[in-house]
Amino acid sequence: MRDFDEFRQRADAVRQIPLEAVLAFRGAVRDRQDRAKWHTERGPLSVTGSQFTAWHAGHGGGGAIDLVMHLAQVSVGPAVHWLERHWAAGALPGALPGALPGAHATSSTAGESLPVPQGCGPLRLPLPDERQLDRVRRYLQERRGLAEAVLDGLLQSGKLYADRRGNAVFLLFAGKPNRPVGAELRGTGPRVWRGMASGTRKDLGFFWLGAPASRQLVLCEAAIDAISYYQMHPEWLCVSTAGVRANPAWLPALITRGYEIHCGFDADDPGDAAADRMITRYPTVRRLRPSAHDWNDVLTSRR
Repeated sequence: MRDFDEFRQRADAVRQIPLEAVLAFRGAVRDRQDRAKWHTERGPLSVTGSQFTAWHAGHGGGGAIDLVMHLAQVSVGPAVHWLERHWAAGALPGALPGALPGAHATSSTAGESLPVPQGCGPLRLPLPDERQLDRVRRYLQERRGLAEAVLDGLLQSGKLYADRRGNAVFLLFAGKPNRPVGAELRGTGPRVWRGMASGTRKDLGFFWLGAPASRQLVLCEAAIDAISYYQMHPEWLCVSTAGVRANPAWLPALITRGYEIHCGFDADDPGDAAADRMITRYPTVRRLRPSAHDWNDVLTSRR
């Protein structure tokens, strides 16, 4: 009975961690149009307060424990342990302050919904799985129109690989050390899904390809768009900001180095707004708006 009471106290301490914190830490991406919708490793789900609904799976739940059980496909014990470990390390804010011995919550209000900064916790890149490589290749070539030769170069350089779930993994690198600091993940199945590897530090590096000697540089919202632009303009350097970001931490360094930087964000309201904010902050940046929604759409429209 004592063990049961102790476990119940532990579960109560982590159950109130905001669902948004768990989702962000595991690399889920909030939908652009529907703020309650998230694209996760287990497909899309909707969040309302402490409740979530996984529409494709046909079920839902309440609280952080249920969410981790759903996302990681584990039982209640491992889910509580995972939440304890990451919350105690400061990676998951929002549980009841002082509920765990030695833990320091970053929120002063129980249940407060706080965003989790990218990179909290250690970087956990998905392991490569050669068995899934054909699936990733088919998706990128047949559905995204990316050239075999371009993909071969990325695969050989280690900037692209397949994980065990069949996701395409695009590595983010830090400048001259050329060390991975994160990864963009793109699902290759029938469902649209994108995410980031847990612990990704988008402020430290980025996915890129292109001619190293080029002074022309374009910023795109995703790795697939950067690859698409490069395929049409191989004389450029092409960088992914891994999302709509008006002020990436590494951007001033690129400007200082004398690159002619163009903001190639999507041709939609979020892309236009972020481009405007970027150009206001950095007047030397120019807007390069895709003629279709994004650069991959431009590329595939030419087939």
